Amino acid sequence: MPDSQLLRCGPFSRHYSRRLLPLLLGCTAMTLLVALVALNTGDVAFSLAQTLRLLVQPDASAHSFILHQLRLPRVALAMLAGGGLGLAGLILQTLVRNPLASPDTLGVTAGASAGALLWLSFFSLRYGSAPLPYAAMGGAACAVGLIFLLSWRKGLTPLRLILTGVGVSALAGAVVTLVLVFSPLTTTFSAWVWLSGSVYAATWDKVLRLLAVYVWAVPVLLFLARYLKTLQLDDALAIGLGVQVQPLRVLLLLSCVVLSGGAIAQVGAMAFVGLIAPHLARLVVRQGFFGQAFVTVCSAGSMVVIADLFARTLFRPADLPAGIFVALAGAPFFLWLLIRQRT
Repeated sequence: MPDSQLLRCGPFSRHYSRRLLPLLLGCTAMTLLVALVALNTGDVAFSLAQTLRLLVQPDASAHSFILHQLRLPRVALAMLAGGGLGLAGLILQTLVRNPLASPDTLGVTAGASAGALLWLSFFSLRYGSAPLPYAAMGGAACAVGLIFLLSWRKGLTPLRLILTGVGVSALAGAVVTLVLVFSPLTTTFSAWVWLSGSVYAATWDKVLRLLAVYVWAVPVLLFLARYLKTLQLDDALAIGLGVQVQPLRVLLLLSCVVLSGGAIAQVGAMAFVGLIAPHLARLVVRQGFFGQAFVTVCSAGSMVVIADLFARTLFRPADLPAGIFVALAGAPFFLWLLIRQRT
């Protein structure tokens, strides 16, 4: 492939083909089906016709209140948060050239958890829980800043990034454990729910806050993603093609922090979503960032919705954190990836 053509391999090039379009339409249909099943299922069951009617024509009934104020924001928040984590995971795996990379392994999740827990333990009683999302994003930013500081040696390399990320993640985990030990019992319970990852008590305000983060983060990522193919090459070759490797790598990492940090700030530490969804997308779309990104967002969002559906229905009347069910699926998948990497 000529150099000029390689540089133009952006997320939207060559992928509006007859072969890809049915895959994207099928993925969209499956995502909508998952959302409808989640909207229909609960203590008060709806029929498909009833759900569709209330979505189009809301009224003053109790069923309409349940659908529009309880279930719909919960499904929307799960879809958005899962999609953001999945997209961040896809870009990180491509950026550091490692299939095990994700917001969890690079310390973003642990940093956000530490920031949120510090706020819950020492500041929430005085200032309330409204600033909790900002504390989580601040913790994620601090973790990534520490990764930059420790791994920068005349630039960033994929190997140093992921090794430093694992170390910073372990450090943030130790901070979380230490804070939990000295926290009051009520704070510990709230922190446990948040650390497990949950979309319980989702509201339209949370959905809009997360959308506000995505409105500017996603276009920036899609613009930068056109250079991801060249970043998969050796750094010297990429520089020879005219790509500013180090600034681009830093900008992509910061954009992923905003995406994943914003999601974690609203739903908690939802582990393994950013790890599993990109691999599922590559099974459907072998080549092309746009197709893989679209399928990743759909599969990650559906994964969180399904996990939340299990969490609120399998053990009724208890409403468990959805992150428990994501971890039950993600931990074996992570071990399988480790075994496959070794062999």
